Amino acid sequence: MKAIIVTDQTAGAAGMKLVERPEPLPAINDVLVQVHASGFTWDELTWPPTWTDRLGRDRTPSIPGHELAGVVTALGYGTTGLSVGQRVFGLTDWTRDGTLAEYVAVEARNLAPLPGDVDFTVGASVVMSGLTAWQGLFQHGRLRAGQSVLVHGAAGVVGSMVTQLARSAGAHVIGTGRAADRLKAQDFGAHEFVDLASDALKDIGGVDLVFDVFGGDIAKRSEDLIRTGGTLVTIAGPTEVRPVDGLAVDFVVEADRAQLSEIIQRVRDGRLRTNIGNVSPLDDAIATFNSTERRAGKMIIRVRP
Repeated sequence: MKAIIVTDQTAGAAGMKLVERPEPLPAINDVLVQVHASGFTWDELTWPPTWTDRLGRDRTPSIPGHELAGVVTALGYGTTGLSVGQRVFGLTDWTRDGTLAEYVAVEARNLAPLPGDVDFTVGASVVMSGLTAWQGLFQHGRLRAGQSVLVHGAAGVVGSMVTQLARSAGAHVIGTGRAADRLKAQDFGAHEFVDLASDALKDIGGVDLVFDVFGGDIAKRSEDLIRTGGTLVTIAGPTEVRPVDGLAVDFVVEADRAQLSEIIQRVRDGRLRTNIGNVSPLDDAIATFNSTERRAGKMIIRVRP
């Protein structure tokens, strides 16, 4: 099969290579999926699991990519819940070879059925961003109707999902970002918008929940904006922010079939919109990753035309 591999952690996307690799074999409780579309996260090559296994051992050459939509072609021993020929989408394990390839072996529990009226590109585009937004808001942030949410990066891939889900849950949504992102964030449902390059952030009244994708100074500037008993949820790693009598939660997104099914249903009925940037065939993917003219939004690789 064709696959994109990385071998040099210092080289970034410039060190990627398109090669021929053996098709993977599905292990116990796995399925083998013929990948039709794969999502790629811009900073994935900085993540330790891209380079090492669960015991910290080098696992290169490794295949990046963790989001996919495709068709099941084989079942591992003991696998239940999915069948050969079924359309699926989902999130692969962090420390196994990924989805920038024509085939990938995935634990069946990490995948959900992809309805026939949803394009593979759309399916792959909502996996990580949708799950991250859902888990951050409802599992870790315990969002309730009537609360207020400050969404950093509201026009981004994750932030736009957070904005839509928070608004549909009955929250008042304040988005942040660059000045140029204002209209896009509002189009995704932000009631208000704050330019992070200005000092206006400090003028926001107390909010119940901050959803942070940046960390660092942005998260620190948000500390005094959280009401007593409120929550900061971040995907930027451990944080020193401590809301008064509240919670600060950093988390790593996890695969969840039920949540994926709920997310894709919302896409089908129009309650949730995707935020797709470049869409590139596998043969041109490396050039796209290294281009300086990438579109904003989720990068998708169409592995099969």
